[in-house]
Amino acid sequence: MRKILLAATCGTLAGFLLTANFTGPLIAQETERTKSTYEHLDLFGDVFERIRSSYVEDVDEEKLIQSAINGMLTSLDPHSNFMVAEEFDSMRVQTRGEFGGLGIEVTQENGFVKVVTPIDDTPAEKAGVQAGDFITKVDGEPTLGMTLSDAVDLMRGPIGSEIIITIVREGTDEPFDITIIRDQIKVKAARVRIEGDTIIMRVSGFTEQTHKNLKEGIAKQIEKAGGIKKVSGFVLDLRNNPGGLLTQAVLVSDAFLEKGEIVSTRGRNSQDSDRRNATPGDLTAGKPLVVLINGGSASASEIVAGALQDHHRAVVIGTRSFGKGSVQTIMPLQSGSGIKLTTARYYTPSGRSIQALGVSPDIVVEQRLPKADAAEGAENTGQRFESDLRGSLSNDSLTEDQKMLLEEEQKAQEASAKLRDQDYQLSYALDVLKGLTVLSSAN
Repeated sequence: MRKILLAATCGTLAGFLLTANFTGPLIAQETERTKSTYEHLDLFGDVFERIRSSYVEDVDEEKLIQSAINGMLTSLDPHSNFMVAEEFDSMRVQTRGEFGGLGIEVTQENGFVKVVTPIDDTPAEKAGVQAGDFITKVDGEPTLGMTLSDAVDLMRGPIGSEIIITIVREGTDEPFDITIIRDQIKVKAARVRIEGDTIIMRVSGFTEQTHKNLKEGIAKQIEKAGGIKKVSGFVLDLRNNPGGLLTQAVLVSDAFLEKGEIVSTRGRNSQDSDRRNATPGDLTAGKPLVVLINGGSASASEIVAGALQDHHRAVVIGTRSFGKGSVQTIMPLQSGSGIKLTTARYYTPSGRSIQALGVSPDIVVEQRLPKADAAEGAENTGQRFESDLRGSLSNDSLTEDQKMLLEEEQKAQEASAKLRDQDYQLSYALDVLKGLTVLSSAN
């Protein structure tokens, strides 16, 4: 018994010595790191004091510190930034789906302000601002070298006031000006309509209202169609959707899935990681689904497209999405200010990150520019059919009801053809959906 206790004691002592040998250098490293951090903070204090006391003009000390904090955050990535109290309040209002401004989602690229997407039915969208445009000047003041928050502040102003932005657009030789009247932006995040027997769901952003708007819209259009059996399929339009709340992206994805993972997030620490799964209940009853995306589809919209694509629940059509695969956490600070800090990356159900890569559509379809107004109405090409000939025989193999049904189908096809001139990607999606419907009914 004495030998056993001795062996246990020696084992404990050896374990202590082994631990001490390893933790000694670690403690030293941590001490050195802490020392270095405080030295750099002393350096910051030294620079701040020299600016405060020796700069050619008086400086606003509060603004100077805020600029230093914002510089620290923006050096991390394009989506982390500091917000003063007014900006923080504005951001929270925006996530509720109502805010003031032009109606554009912007980012920064090569020092310039770049439009991610204009928001539907806003002054910017109506004035012709497009995804991918670079805003080089605001009321004649160059944006090059400005922080993104400063540029956004410059574009804000009283409702009804005029602003002139200078645009550089790919494919256009010279910069040009667009005049916009600022307005109160009220965004209905999801609009649902029916065309023929297809329900089209347009989701322009992920605010607190998105899932509610979508669910109510789907139910209303199904009722209008005469029940789900009368609906052939659904189109989810996520083009130029800049994203928004992660929770809403999960709810929208869940609306079309019965089970399985929707998205996982992985942070720096294991406790910051999370996994969201679908719950039973598909609002579309498993009907064929097509998702539309383009280069203006970012963040939360990419989560939805990626989840539905990985689960083979939808055919994704359009062009490669924006490629923002990071998650930002909003953190309130003292005096009403706050920071937006990138805290995690997100991954689709198959484990892929879309950061800087985007979601690649199953079928790549470039958008065609609308035809000129002069070409509209040029339907009479001179072509004649048998039915146009005087005295042609009638078709005696069809009943009157069958003839009416055939005429309705022809009108629907003509409407679809006309849509190709207005929105080629949506028209293509409807054609694909029709093919999926035919295949499923054959099975």
